[in-house]
Amino acid sequence: QVQLVESGGGSVQAGGTLRLSCAASGRTFATSAMGWFRQSPRKEREFVAEISWNGGMVYYADSVKGRFTISRDNAKNTVYLQMNSLKPEDTAVYFCVAEPSWNSPWPEVEGYKYDYWGQGTQVTVSS
Repeated sequence: QVQLVESGGGSVQAGGTLRLSCAASGRTFATSAMGWFRQSPRKEREFVAEISWNGGMVYYADSVKGRFTISRDNAKNTVYLQMNSLKPEDTAVYFCVAEPSWNSPWPEVEGYKYDYWGQGTQVTVSS
């Protein structure tokens, strides 16, 4: 059974940092792009970041550019999201995704194009 399991969420004050991890099991994603989305009660699901299979290309939503960094360790089948200078508007459930459709463009910002999703981890930023 293929699973993506996120961890590292929590509650921080504005300006703080968190590092999210997403560990994949059941198969390797070493040849697949992976990424992060987020969902808050008052907003639609939002693309956050994507990383290519070898980490050579990364792409960020404008709302997180310069503050968040996506990375991966294929030996550990894990993708990370380093979140710095957090803002209250970053409060959301963060989801890890993997394997966009074979015909997906770069970047793939449509969530339905990804075959695998994690269960999500809550990030809460207080002002």
